[in-house]
Amino acid sequence: MRGPQGRRGEVLAELHTDFPERFNERRKLWGLAADGSRRELTLEEHWFHKGGVVLKFAGVDSIGDAEQLAGLEIQVPQEERAKLEAGSAYVNEIVGADVWIDGGKRFLGRVTEVQFGAGEAPLLVVQLPYCVPRPGGCEGDSREILVPYAAEYVTKQDLAAGRIEMELPEGLLDVDAPLSEEEKQRQRRE
Repeated sequence: MRGPQGRRGEVLAELHTDFPERFNERRKLWGLAADGSRRELTLEEHWFHKGGVVLKFAGVDSIGDAEQLAGLEIQVPQEERAKLEAGSAYVNEIVGADVWIDGGKRFLGRVTEVQFGAGEAPLLVVQLPYCVPRPGGCEGDSREILVPYAAEYVTKQDLAAGRIEMELPEGLLDVDAPLSEEEKQRQRRE
């Protein structure tokens, strides 16, 4: 949740759901804090505003009360989630999955986060393994890369097993790669 919206304890939240109409039927929600603690919240009313949703919870009646909710992630218990169509997934099913490329033969890394809003497809934040093969040897590399989670790149996925297989366009993994020694020297000369 972003923070207070109004004087009666309302909070403005970003929408990260494909089912905003479900706010009409849900009253019990959970707020997840950065430290991992959860807080049960009872939704009294809601309305959509500026691409987000304004939420009014029971017992949250002032700006000060609402400020205490800023930063919480609103969650719905797993058993109450909407059923998804085949090929779709919830973010928590994707985070922690291993990404494999080259026909499922080469381990790319593990998904640590899913980012939205950068384009049509969400971006997987993939933590590369410590040692990545490079021309001339193996180099330590613990960086993260962004990979579009687009249907045309996903060839197979078994999220229950924590595995996503992808075929990525040529050069995609090089877009944000560290400079080689040769490239660094060329930049120094220029």
